[in-house]
Amino acid sequence: MPASFQDSPLVPEAAVALAKSGKRLPFGFGPRFFVGLLLGLAWLVPAWRFREFLLAMLLWDVLLLAAWLWDLLRLPAPRQIEVSRIWDVRPSLGARSRVRIAIRNSGRVAIRASIVDETPLSLRSTPAEVEIVARPTASGAALARTAEADYPILPGQRGDARLGRTFVRYQSGLRLAERWAVAETSQVVRVLPNLEEARRNVLYLIRSRQVEMEKRRRRQRGIGREFETLREYREGDEARDICWTATARRNHLVTRLFQMERSQTVWLVLDAGRLLRSQVIDPAQPLRFSKLDYAVNAALSIAHVAMHCGDRVGLLAYGRGIQKNVAAARGPQHIHAMVEALAQVHAESSEPDHARAARSLLTKQKRRSLIIWITDFAETATTPEVIDYALQMTPRHLVVFAAMAQPDLKALAAAIPDSKADLFRHAAALEICQRRDLLLRSLRQRGVLALELMPGAMAASLVNQYLDIKDRSLL
Repeated sequence: MPASFQDSPLVPEAAVALAKSGKRLPFGFGPRFFVGLLLGLAWLVPAWRFREFLLAMLLWDVLLLAAWLWDLLRLPAPRQIEVSRIWDVRPSLGARSRVRIAIRNSGRVAIRASIVDETPLSLRSTPAEVEIVARPTASGAALARTAEADYPILPGQRGDARLGRTFVRYQSGLRLAERWAVAETSQVVRVLPNLEEARRNVLYLIRSRQVEMEKRRRRQRGIGREFETLREYREGDEARDICWTATARRNHLVTRLFQMERSQTVWLVLDAGRLLRSQVIDPAQPLRFSKLDYAVNAALSIAHVAMHCGDRVGLLAYGRGIQKNVAAARGPQHIHAMVEALAQVHAESSEPDHARAARSLLTKQKRRSLIIWITDFAETATTPEVIDYALQMTPRHLVVFAAMAQPDLKALAAAIPDSKADLFRHAAALEICQRRDLLLRSLRQRGVLALELMPGAMAASLVNQYLDIKDRSLL
């Protein structure tokens, strides 16, 4: 498994705090206290004839109240309870995970705690509630342990998510009295792109094609034009690969062996404009994600694969301005920086400034590189700006222009109309699709590798396109 997936710095730190009283009267009656009151009402039946039973009922209530007070006083004070919110994995977009809540009880009696953790809607639709039984950790206790429980989360947005306080309501085993407390465990965690999808793509490629050979320390010889070593000539070797200087020294034919070029530069350009804000309906997904979310996941997959192939990867995300600009590099620390940057890329409501992004990249990257530009464009009568600027990069760089397809538009164009209204919609969808095809075809004729990809298949398609470029030594 790549080290970049398993290193721990991206895991949020645990939030630990001592509880404190959260209200003016931080205590109340437990459920068994009210059960006792109902049982005391049974004295009313004989009290219709014998007034002495009223005194017995009053005595029962006094004893019950005294038991409640004794139970309340033996409960640990809020400051004797330590609450922790613990993260075992990195929260990723659309990936189910669990968060642990731990309690350390420094009192003298065991408690049963009902805990409510303030979680934002981006992590789960309802506040998290767990039940924990915490044994005492005071000196002399034989079973002093930290009690834990966990709850599930399903992040629906990338970026920073703010979790609030942890509310604790706890009782002893008698459950006559209860205390209320709150722990200041507020923290901000960063929801990363879908690391599981990038993991699956890398694992698939490890079992196949180029990355598999990298993991097993094997070289793919005869492909590419980067010199690796010499060996004796074998039947079938190309004449252009014969090293004549070595042949003259050794008096027999010697062939040069080549490997795929390494240390090349790959730039991932992400459009974060208004068109990438639209939500994609995918029945296989429990949540709806934006086109930008799919673009970010695809960029993360390409970055992992490219670094395994020895290439340097850079990132440029832009809207009206440049959101993120990560210089091309490689290594575990660089992939961490890439993940952090991708987590903070957000869609904007305005039109993106493609000219600024193109100028920034052309100024920063002088040498020839592979540019994978993930974007979308409107179907207008004129040529979209993003296509013009992609063509400006073509003389110096190899450009892969990945346009995000619209699944609902494709479905409407492929459907058979049943009514006159459906016929008009069908005709409009066909016209839009044809216009997009013409624009992409014009890009291909000018040397741009133009693709129109469905959001769900974008990551795998772009990774395969990248590997094809490496195989064919196009860069």
